[in-house]
Amino acid sequence: MCGIFGWVLRGEHRQDYDTLVRLTNLMKHRGPDGAGYRQSDTADQRYQVSLGHRRLSIIDLEGGAQPMWSADGSIGLVFNGELYNYIELREELNSLGHTFRTSSDTEVLIEAYRAWGVDSIKRFRGMFAFGLWDARAQQLVLARDPFGKKPLFIAENAGLLFASEIEPLLQFPGMNTSIDPHAVEHYLLNRYVPGPRTFFQAVRKLPPGCHLVWREGRTNITRYFIPPLASAEPDITDFNEAVRMFKATFDDAVRIRMRSDVAFGAYLSGGIDSSAVVAAMVRHSSERVRTFSVGFREASYSELDHARTIARQFDTDHEEIVLEPHDFLKSWPTAILRRGAPAAEPADIPVMMLSHMAASKVKMVLTGEGADELLGGYPKHRAEQWIELYQRLVPQAIHDRIISPAMRALPYDMRRAKIVTTAAGERDWPSRMQLWFGGVSLGERNRIIGRPLPVALPDSHPFSIGIGSNVRRTLFFDQTSWLPDNLLERADRMMMAGSIEGRMPFMDTSLAKLVARFPDNFLVGRSGGKSVLRAAMQHTLPPGILTRKKIGFRVPIEEWFRGPYREFISDLLVSDGARVASFCNRDVLRQLVNEHLARRQNHEKVLWSLANLELFLRAFRPSSLETRARHSVREPI
Repeated sequence: MCGIFGWVLRGEHRQDYDTLVRLTNLMKHRGPDGAGYRQSDTADQRYQVSLGHRRLSIIDLEGGAQPMWSADGSIGLVFNGELYNYIELREELNSLGHTFRTSSDTEVLIEAYRAWGVDSIKRFRGMFAFGLWDARAQQLVLARDPFGKKPLFIAENAGLLFASEIEPLLQFPGMNTSIDPHAVEHYLLNRYVPGPRTFFQAVRKLPPGCHLVWREGRTNITRYFIPPLASAEPDITDFNEAVRMFKATFDDAVRIRMRSDVAFGAYLSGGIDSSAVVAAMVRHSSERVRTFSVGFREASYSELDHARTIARQFDTDHEEIVLEPHDFLKSWPTAILRRGAPAAEPADIPVMMLSHMAASKVKMVLTGEGADELLGGYPKHRAEQWIELYQRLVPQAIHDRIISPAMRALPYDMRRAKIVTTAAGERDWPSRMQLWFGGVSLGERNRIIGRPLPVALPDSHPFSIGIGSNVRRTLFFDQTSWLPDNLLERADRMMMAGSIEGRMPFMDTSLAKLVARFPDNFLVGRSGGKSVLRAAMQHTLPPGILTRKKIGFRVPIEEWFRGPYREFISDLLVSDGARVASFCNRDVLRQLVNEHLARRQNHEKVLWSLANLELFLRAFRPSSLETRARHSVREPI
């Protein structure tokens, strides 16, 4: 787990070694254990090739330094992540005559590329982003893992640049740091910027499951992985057999993620997902498993009691922190800086703070991330089973004129009921996916911005699956947009901010292939969803953990905005110096704040999004913002 940075630049734009070192070291938090840098030229001297690396040592502490080069010096690699099946791959490569100087998975990746070329990526079971220079073919290969657990940002500026985080690219000499106004519009709808966009016009994301090949100044991006839901048929019809197969595959996914040469543990929330991970870890560990939890003094938001129940049952070495409002506020700007974007979820900050605490004991943790998106654990997955029926029975006019206004008139704390009602009336598929977890509806977004705007999808891929049920289509969207551009982005950036590697057994490709063969009722058929997982854990976890209502990793932002953050949120969004007013109508901002503070409406999500946008604009100071502020006129709709 590391930070990578590099470029291929036309010769007249070459940069010195100090620039490579300085920009790579902006990611020291991703790799505090070591660093490496290498510069060379293409064979025709037309382009400069530079590779930089910051290392967090997990596998082969002595022999895994990077950039790593093949024995003949023809292939150089900077690699962020882990190949969990590197032992099996090495055995296969040994049988083909390959030899190894180290015991690292980095060298396995190099030799796999030497054996099978770019197609070797399809053999990797892990999380990764890498830049590989092939001097034989005079090409640079960039790749990102199937589900996008590891980030890779790219920019074209007199060549091609790549990095694990945005900041080194923004500080590259001559880089355009203008904000992308369309990204702001997408952010307000989604609470994150869907890939391949970022907040900056010059920087974009390499999509998950894709590799890029640069050669002689030209780039080509190929998608090598599509979530199995797109093509698999639900052909496993026996529930007990599905449970048996799931247990075996999940157990193996946990086992291979425990391969490490350093101390590791688990993040434990007390929910079924992380508890299942801990239970499997205990089976495979000869030592006491370390667990870490974070919670709040507000009892309705904290899951610490449930985490303690699991810790006692499995006798883990358990530690926890209770997050206070002033600690949260102090860490908030750092989270935005590390993410290179607004913090899409309040949970970003607790994850970062927990990682700083855990880093004093371990270097790697396993988490329960991805279970809901793989196995159908959200209320929206169950709701999608009946929305088509609702839309057939209830004419759009009845929904718009009677039902929707009635729901809006409900008390401020009926937030979930309002979301379900709004989504049930939305017949446009992409818009409904954005509504479920988004910040605002399309109409509300237009009102905040001050003018109607069309909806242009930055990437149609998450909405492209044209077969299967609403549940499967929703899960496909989750796995190709909500996860990589939000939750997995949070997991990587917030854990790496504390120099912690996070591994996610539920995001295993073998597990995804199996689950794609389950019918809908094996996933969302029972109360709380994730039917197969609950059945698999029936004799392992306490009944109270299996049956309790899903809380999710919620932070008491609604209460803090009305309490200790009352003046902060008001000053942040409606003061004369608010930068967010460059994009939003100031009167609407003031109305949203006042309604929330007066408890007339719960605007928690949209106020969180706007507050983070303001802090992001203050931290990064995009070059186009002042010009936009001078020329932008916002009138209420």
